Amino acid sequence: MAGYWIGIDTGGTFTDLVLAEPSAGRWEYHKVPTRTADPAAGIHDGIRELLALSGVAAADVAFLVLGTTLATNAVLEGKWAKTGLLTTAGFRDVIELARQRRPDYFNLDKVKPVPPASRDCRLEVAERVDVEGRVVVPLDESTVHAAVAALKAAGVQSVAICFLHSYQNPAHEARAREIVEAAWPGAAVCASYEVLAEFREFERCASTLVNASLMPIMASYLDRFEAGVRELGVPRTPRVMQSNGGAVTPAAVKRLPINTFFSGPAGGVIGSARLGSRIGLPNLITFDMGGTSTDVCLIKDGEPAKKSQREMGGYPVRTRTLDIHTIGAGGGSIAWIDAGGLLKVGPRSAGAYPGPAAYGRGGTEPTVTDANVVLGRLSPESLLGGRMKMHPDKAREAVEALARKLGVDPVQAAAGVVEIVNVNMMGAVRVISIEQGEDPRDFALVAFGGAGPLHAVEVAMAMGMRHVLVPARPGLLSAEGLLQADQRGDFSLTRLVVLAPAQLPAIDAGFAELRRRGEAWLAEERADAGASVSEWSADLRYVGQSFELVLPLSGGSLDEASVAALVEAFHQRHREYYGYDIRDQAVELVNLRLALTVPRPRPSFSKVAAAPVGKPGSREVWFPAGGYVRSPVYDRSQLVPGMAFDGPAIVEQMDATTVVPPSARCRIDDAGNLHILLGEAQS
Repeated sequence: MAGYWIGIDTGGTFTDLVLAEPSAGRWEYHKVPTRTADPAAGIHDGIRELLALSGVAAADVAFLVLGTTLATNAVLEGKWAKTGLLTTAGFRDVIELARQRRPDYFNLDKVKPVPPASRDCRLEVAERVDVEGRVVVPLDESTVHAAVAALKAAGVQSVAICFLHSYQNPAHEARAREIVEAAWPGAAVCASYEVLAEFREFERCASTLVNASLMPIMASYLDRFEAGVRELGVPRTPRVMQSNGGAVTPAAVKRLPINTFFSGPAGGVIGSARLGSRIGLPNLITFDMGGTSTDVCLIKDGEPAKKSQREMGGYPVRTRTLDIHTIGAGGGSIAWIDAGGLLKVGPRSAGAYPGPAAYGRGGTEPTVTDANVVLGRLSPESLLGGRMKMHPDKAREAVEALARKLGVDPVQAAAGVVEIVNVNMMGAVRVISIEQGEDPRDFALVAFGGAGPLHAVEVAMAMGMRHVLVPARPGLLSAEGLLQADQRGDFSLTRLVVLAPAQLPAIDAGFAELRRRGEAWLAEERADAGASVSEWSADLRYVGQSFELVLPLSGGSLDEASVAALVEAFHQRHREYYGYDIRDQAVELVNLRLALTVPRPRPSFSKVAAAPVGKPGSREVWFPAGGYVRSPVYDRSQLVPGMAFDGPAIVEQMDATTVVPPSARCRIDDAGNLHILLGEAQS
């Protein structure tokens, strides 16, 4: 817990930075606009300013961790590196054949996603391994050399290697990789057995290709980031947050950039889970609304939901990740009118530059932020504790232009923008709760991100939820959460065998291979192996099924008794999920999984320094029930623990603004968190 710790969350609009001195319980905060043209340079500027504001020397920084959405943005915008693929003869088109289904059954005009490697850069080599891992056709190394020469001539920057059934026997892929690296030292190279040692050819190929396409981009970004941190004088190697909620070295991210798709949002989820456990709220739905997007995740019994596959850029990427659902709805989301004359909001965003019209940076299109300014929900004077001047006249001009097109008055237009974005975010909450069999009314909604507390209560009311939690520093919770993260690595491999005692040798070999990979990862990450915690699990299904259920394993081994217990546990889980079981059907083991966690010390959460309560200001604020209402405006630093008040009210602080509607009641707990209670929860 010695020294100073820095957490950095780079979003589409703002970069959030927090500095903690855990031994003294000290926290410092800073927000700077994200430099979209060069995010790394923007981060360095933010660190430099934060250290100056805090009076801390860079040499005293003992831990620095980064959350980034660079990989996500690169895929969504199609800005990946030019990529080549080496694959088994006859299988170059797997990435386009996919599952032989249209992306949308009812839309004949739906455009198929563009693969990371064009067909002329997908080259076949002579080799073949069968489903049991036996070599059918030895690797013809001359075809690998010829393919490398062709890819070099085509100007490829990165090479993916994906051979048939290499998850069973990776020898050919490993040798091909050696050839590529020897013949082409400057190329980024990855092989599927390192990226995803699991069966299902299309998913494995897609994951490997996407990973390869991001390697040069992430390597360049992280090299600049690391070099800048060193130039500032920070002595320690920084860490980068992964989608699974664990922080690792930049070297690990450069090898597997697909592990960072939800790097930034993962910090907020981890921070929410830790905070909920601390204050006795283990069941939460996170609501992280920033400038360009909203991220939601369900936390049950203190554990965030997880997934093993996500779609990115139209392709399935299989990697262990928190189950974060993202939509294009943020403060910078632009309101527009479709061909039918209907009002729409997002997913296009004004971003940091030019930003909403209210920021005065040249933006002219109406955004959610502009609508909130017109409705009196956001301060018409300044944000970021006075550092960002607001331009309410420009916000109103943008909304008035939209109103004229709609044929309504500006207030109606602004209210429509807010209502539509709220409905969009309700849909996101439904996806991770109701559609997963969970009742959102059994959870509290934790609101964070720069715009989360502005909209959270109305979203909760529409979903029938009764409790909204606003942390002490909602606009900086993701950056705080990064400092709460442990080191974590996830490993998996396929073992397609019937779950029976006769298959124990094959299963034990799988356990041994995962242990080997875990030990290698601990050494590469310079982690304390003695402190590591292993979590084992298995993907199981009935023979003949196409989808699996994940069940925990008590340890990295099985015997006859534990096999029988695991089979029985699968029958019970299948009945819980699907309403039936088939006890006379054999159970099949598909994948073995190992999650290694190395716990880190965790700083206590920050508190808002409460001052004696002064008389709040007030302004006219629009609410759906009664239009504009004169509402008190509280400075959050003046809300002391134990205080309570009824809505309508506005709570302002440097990093966020909270809207408390007329029907809600707000109370402040001992740690300075806001609890906004609705309906029967108020009693």
